[in-house]
Amino acid sequence: MPGMVVFGRRWGIASDDLVFPGSFELFVRVLWWIGTLILYTYHKGHFDCNGGGVLHSYLVGLLTVLGLIILSLCAIVYVSAQGTITNPGPRRSIAALVYVRALLYIPELVWACLGAVWVSDDMVARWVVLSNTFIIFIFSLFQNNWIILLFTLLGVVFVFDPLGNPRPQPPTMEPLGVRDLESSEGTQFLSTARSLAVKVWESRLRLLCCCLPQDESHRAAFSSIAQLVSGFFSDTDLVPSDIAAGLALLHQEQDKMEQSRDPDVIATHSPSSPIDLEIELEKAAHCMRFAAAAYGWPMYIYSNPLTGPCKLSGECCRSRAAEYDIVGGDHLGCHFSSILHSTGLQYRDFIYVSFHNQIYEIPFFVALDHKREAVLVAVRGTLSLRDVLTDLSAECENLPIEGVSGACYAHKGMCQAAGYIYKKLVNDGILNQAFSIAPEYKLVITGHSLGAGTASLLAILLRNSFPTLQCYSFSPPGGLLSKALADYSKDFVVSVVLGKDLVPRLSIPNMEDLKRRILKIVSNCNKPKYRILLQGCWYELFGGDPDDFPTEMDNRREEELSQPLLGEESLIIRHSSSYQSLASDDSPAHTAAHLPLFLPGRILHITEDGPSRRSCFSQVRYRAEWSSEMAFRSVLISPRMLADHMPDAVLKALCSLTSDSAAV
Repeated sequence: MPGMVVFGRRWGIASDDLVFPGSFELFVRVLWWIGTLILYTYHKGHFDCNGGGVLHSYLVGLLTVLGLIILSLCAIVYVSAQGTITNPGPRRSIAALVYVRALLYIPELVWACLGAVWVSDDMVARWVVLSNTFIIFIFSLFQNNWIILLFTLLGVVFVFDPLGNPRPQPPTMEPLGVRDLESSEGTQFLSTARSLAVKVWESRLRLLCCCLPQDESHRAAFSSIAQLVSGFFSDTDLVPSDIAAGLALLHQEQDKMEQSRDPDVIATHSPSSPIDLEIELEKAAHCMRFAAAAYGWPMYIYSNPLTGPCKLSGECCRSRAAEYDIVGGDHLGCHFSSILHSTGLQYRDFIYVSFHNQIYEIPFFVALDHKREAVLVAVRGTLSLRDVLTDLSAECENLPIEGVSGACYAHKGMCQAAGYIYKKLVNDGILNQAFSIAPEYKLVITGHSLGAGTASLLAILLRNSFPTLQCYSFSPPGGLLSKALADYSKDFVVSVVLGKDLVPRLSIPNMEDLKRRILKIVSNCNKPKYRILLQGCWYELFGGDPDDFPTEMDNRREEELSQPLLGEESLIIRHSSSYQSLASDDSPAHTAAHLPLFLPGRILHITEDGPSRRSCFSQVRYRAEWSSEMAFRSVLISPRMLADHMPDAVLKALCSLTSDSAAV
């Protein structure tokens, strides 16, 4: 549903978003009105004291104002619950009701000011004939008035849309696709709107990252990210609750498809035998310990909440200046101490450890892994705002590699981070130092999340110099490599993905595909938004069977499916290459607006064996199989889409698989 237009501007909520806040305020106001009425009735004969007449008038006026507010809220909640997301017709009177409710804030504010004046005038002290309970309640009335007004002001700030100037509506008689948006005036309007959106997002990013230095590199990153984020939903008129409803519907639709799939049909993409799979799992479990250790003390404390603080407390503040010459950016030594505990290595096994962290410059360490006879490079994942900026710098950057034919490009932020580490390892002689100590060892690179993407690109950069190197990439981002580089990396990179992890499915084409799916499913559903959200929350918390939402498509003839629905048209501001009709292919590969990017190397997919929903105390069993990059070309909605990305969850799954195989 397009954003609601009141007071001459568009807001960040729709006319069907007032059901829940209105119901909550209605509940509070009714309790308040009933409590006031009970106490007023009980003390009706005690208002003859000094100042009692003023109090009597105040309570009568308050009951009247509250009664009018309750009536307006009932009307707002009822009208807001009508219609569907893309059918706002039954809610056409909501703007008038909002104006009425806004007018009622004037007498409420007046009454709140009068109450504050009376209290400051020490008038309550004269009400000696009244009970203490009544006096306490009067004080609470004065406080509640101001609390509700404060929360109302915060709500207005929260839903304020800086880009909320009403958008010009195209002529009603002109068909979609040839409207004035293609004229020079429409083009100029869209260009101005896009520029304003970029500026607004740049301001938001600067505010969010106000603790970071505002130098040229950060300003360039802010600008790049702002252009990416502002353009994502620029061709639609959706509000956040529309997206939440679409995600709830998509989750249930995906679960229905998964339940209807034949469990006996399992697509295998294994390039090797089961024995090779077990070997790769053992290597991956070993490397994952180093990838998790690279996060330093936050991950160590998170994984060991009871014993971790005690083990680190005696070491973090100890003065070890002579020992820590190779460690940068770890002033108290907590990070390095946690790495020692997590990996089981000795201090002498570390060649280089850096916790220096800037945009495009992420922490890493180089150590001698005597157990696997490897020089191991572990790259840290996202742990700071600077890392988030590196993640979000998602446009493509050319990465020419000798011997690779075809287009070679990669994720810009991680490409630059890999270049930074490459210069450290090669130009500063860190790898030469390591191999001078252990010349027979092989090179292994690993990392998780941001570290996984950077490690994969670093492995590609070092491959020609170290032909035997191996890279283990845990939960890498989906929008990382071009097809040519992804195929090239299959010989030396293994990517490990757990369950329905969101990050390996994140890429700009995949997000465009998700947007298109949200538009379709929201447009086709004929249930009101509040019911969609309620049933979606129930399903996420308690499970059950996916709801079979009736849609507008149920009664449409097959030949009509090639035409966009009216609901979809109402959500499209302008045509974009990411939007396709209902009859188009669901694959985002058909989207030509953005260059396709893929996961690195061979992909080892770990899934839970058994039902998707289980009790909290049941033991989880996992299954691992080789997969293809095409299995990750769509975002899966699940409560575990973020939990499956956590490094401790990946490590737990790998340890479970290796212990099960050892037991067999």
